[in-house]
Amino acid sequence: MRTSLLSVLAMGAVAVCAQNPIIQTSYTADPAPYVHNDTVYLYTSHDEDDARGFLMRDWLLYTSTDMVNWTDHGAVASLRDFQWGPQENGAWAIQTIERDGRWYMYCPLHCNNIGVLVSDSPFGPFHDPLGHKLVNQCIDDIDPTVWIDDDGQAYMYWGNPNLYYVKLNRDMTSYSGEIVKNPGGVLPEDYQEGPWFYKRGKWYYMAYASTCCPEGIGYAMSKKPTGPWRKAGTLMEHYPQSNGNHPGIITFKGHDYLFGHNYQLHQSLSDVFCERRSVCVAELHYNDDGTIDEVPYWNEVPELEPVGAVCPFKRVEAETIAWSDGVKSARRDSVGMVITHIHNTDYIRVRNVDFGDGAKRFTAAVASESKSGTIELRLDRLDGTLIGECQIGSTGGKDKWLQRSCQVQKIGGRHDLYLVFRGRHKAELFDFDWWRFDK
Repeated sequence: MRTSLLSVLAMGAVAVCAQNPIIQTSYTADPAPYVHNDTVYLYTSHDEDDARGFLMRDWLLYTSTDMVNWTDHGAVASLRDFQWGPQENGAWAIQTIERDGRWYMYCPLHCNNIGVLVSDSPFGPFHDPLGHKLVNQCIDDIDPTVWIDDDGQAYMYWGNPNLYYVKLNRDMTSYSGEIVKNPGGVLPEDYQEGPWFYKRGKWYYMAYASTCCPEGIGYAMSKKPTGPWRKAGTLMEHYPQSNGNHPGIITFKGHDYLFGHNYQLHQSLSDVFCERRSVCVAELHYNDDGTIDEVPYWNEVPELEPVGAVCPFKRVEAETIAWSDGVKSARRDSVGMVITHIHNTDYIRVRNVDFGDGAKRFTAAVASESKSGTIELRLDRLDGTLIGECQIGSTGGKDKWLQRSCQVQKIGGRHDLYLVFRGRHKAELFDFDWWRFDK
């Protein structure tokens, strides 16, 4: 029997914030955000839907230009890209960084140390340029984090329960000098794992998952990229709900953000603990002395204000989502990523859609075997103003993609758009590739 998240909440389960977790179509963890031009590239690890312990085979990518709507690009790399590593489990926390037009993904393979993948595009395909491990030291070798300093020197830190670093060479796939353990002989207080290394102003920062379990997020500061590192404060306390955490920190369009993960999406559906995590985000605030204010636990974080708007008059991928209920994402050979597993009452919310002077028509690209199926178009709330109903019906099969259109009430301005799916039976209704409005 299928039970949607919306149904569970209606029955009185623990509520999920309308912002966190920011991805609801897959279980995601270990966020590694990276800002390039006007886009945030959010790389994540991936807990399989049937995970009990850690069951992780690939790495996913999501992008955003407004920090509230995230487009799913699916798996961009996997364990199978490393011929020397395990193939079925162990795709742990990565970080990806661009240099000189190439993208470098630093990958820990659990109990198999750290490798590196390279691509000419943030979307892949990624390949292993070495054919062997980049770091081959000990079981501590997990959770790599990389930063390129102002002078061009790149550093890679990593480790649990110790903190290590090396200086990467310009090629970003080799290093010079010795591996340094606990720089300056100091391990930051409350350090456990998941380091995140970056510079802001005159200070270098090392955020990290703090002592397990439960894990919080602490941070250390230093005047030098090589430490020593001393704890400067707490970003998130050791909340009982958090068996694990992993920070990622960026500055984007004049705002600072902290990423991590929680277990709320799974816990809202089951009271049995599993390693099925979900990426979350909160806005950060720095003080004049460089210290950072603490943030509450993820499900208490205020909803972010968008830093951009969605243009509905251009093709919008169906997998561009601020919040969803019931649906899943999947890759189809003919069209790429789509939204699937759509049933009656499921929905997608897209925030801050700029209709300008108003739209007259809505079009969706869909594939369906079912004669039943409708997309209701509502504004600002799940039960908000109904501006149109797009009838889907059968297209001739799940591999037969057609466009369906409907007239819409002409309402201008910026609104949250709810695409609410309706059908007369309990089976899956259709797959959904993209949508667009026309003036």
